[in-house]
Amino acid sequence: MLLTTIETLPDQKFTALGLVRGSTVQCKNLGHDFMAGLKNLVGGEMSDYTELMEESRNIATERMVREAERLSADAVIGVRYSSSAIAAGAAEIMAYGTAIKFL
Repeated sequence: MLLTTIETLPDQKFTALGLVRGSTVQCKNLGHDFMAGLKNLVGGEMSDYTELMEESRNIATERMVREAERLSADAVIGVRYSSSAIAAGAAEIMAYGTAIKFL
């Protein structure tokens, strides 16, 4: 499955099948939140959260691709990611784009 952030593919004819999306809500446990709080005091990367967000983007992308496959899509164009806080320590990650079929 081709995934791209651009809105069109040069020299490629296709038909749009519709919006596809995938999302997940993830959170870290209390121990990790405590350690992240300490890290926030001294500065630097919060590697546990970096890993959590990477894992979350992968899950959301996989779910978006599965939805595109159910539409028999060849690609998803205009792929975007968004995140939002759902509750203290929990965030939703969403991947979305337009499923297309090559002509």
